[in-house]
Amino acid sequence: MLRHRTLRSTALALSTTLTALALAAPAEAHGPAADPLPAVTPRAETSALHDDEAGGNADADDPAIWRNTSDPDRSLVIATAKEAGLRVYDLDARQVQAIPAPSTGAAGDAPGRFNNVDLVTGLRLSSGRADVAVTSDRGNDRLRVYRIDRDRPGGPLTDITDPAAAPVFSGSQSEINDQRTAYGLATWTDRRTGRSYALVSRRERTGIALLELTATAGGKVGYRKVRTLDLPSAFRLPNGATWSPCAEPGELPQVEGMVVDPDNGMLYAGQEDVGIWRLRADLTSAPQLVDKVREYGVPGVYDEETEECAPGADPGFGGSRISSDVEGLTLLTESDGDGYLLSSSQGDDTFALYDRELKDNNEYEGGFRVTAASKALDGSEECDGTAVLNAPLGSRYPRGLLVVQDGHNTSADGDGGRESTDFKFVDLGRVMDRIDD
Repeated sequence: MLRHRTLRSTALALSTTLTALALAAPAEAHGPAADPLPAVTPRAETSALHDDEAGGNADADDPAIWRNTSDPDRSLVIATAKEAGLRVYDLDARQVQAIPAPSTGAAGDAPGRFNNVDLVTGLRLSSGRADVAVTSDRGNDRLRVYRIDRDRPGGPLTDITDPAAAPVFSGSQSEINDQRTAYGLATWTDRRTGRSYALVSRRERTGIALLELTATAGGKVGYRKVRTLDLPSAFRLPNGATWSPCAEPGELPQVEGMVVDPDNGMLYAGQEDVGIWRLRADLTSAPQLVDKVREYGVPGVYDEETEECAPGADPGFGGSRISSDVEGLTLLTESDGDGYLLSSSQGDDTFALYDRELKDNNEYEGGFRVTAASKALDGSEECDGTAVLNAPLGSRYPRGLLVVQDGHNTSADGDGGRESTDFKFVDLGRVMDRIDD
């Protein structure tokens, strides 16, 4: 989620200036200032989504890629559209199903709002095993679970959420309406026990909950809370001062993007205005800060009239690779066991790559941008969610697929000046080629 645009504008202006300087540098110049990040272009994009009454309050947020093992050409991208629920796309980025977010139907209650989505392969159900999509319903403070059946008449997704599923964080409907509810999401299957879990963050709070997914009667899926953990909300700086990210009064620095490395059971969690944390996915270890956003330590004053934060002088305690908000986290695995943690850096429209290896302490390995392929097919800006799959996906993406949200979509037809969002499909082979150059 993009908040406090004044802070972001400062970071973006700085990034733009540095890039311009790099492009203007003489040919013999060396170092990062002379080498802007490589760019890749999308191959396709979904239809535009509009967050207004005319567009059904649809807002692209987070994607997941489901591989059809029997016919990879017929794989799917499942993505959240907030109040408009879920969208399902084929590999040509064409919509094949739309699922509305459920609502209580009571006047004054918050509407359903799907925020993040992730997949579980071969989840144990009372009726057998199935691949499922799990999404966080921020509006109702619940998880929703959908069975994936590629050839089912009416669409591949079927809601199999246990009707008795309880709110994740809230104790009453009035608390749900306050919307400090289920937000970010990552699924995880413990290879030792075969049990599957969802890690869920809380909007405007630092908490993360570990929920075990449970099979219930009739092929339904519920969940039980195992434990919770709170990340820090205030930080001691090297100069002895205590700092918290600037926010609206009462808000704490929230987490949205999350992913679990199945090989070692480590959770990576993006605290939007702070950085990327690493901790055990069972929430039993102390969190470690892998990298900080550039704005880390920058004081800010919230202006209630403008609803923005005015930044103060930068004391220089932040990182150098990602700019707030740090958002979509995903794991790019390789056949030899190596690979990358990929993070969207929303503040400067880039994507950062970190080594998966713990022995290297998730060392930064570089980054890239997703830029326009043509006037009709733009790149990705202000990216919220990302998903990557390094596996053959038929003739279209034989070397895998990267899907990124575009928070500032430019429609081919101009769309009458209406703001829109969508998802870009990028050939992962092109990304890997640029990384290796």
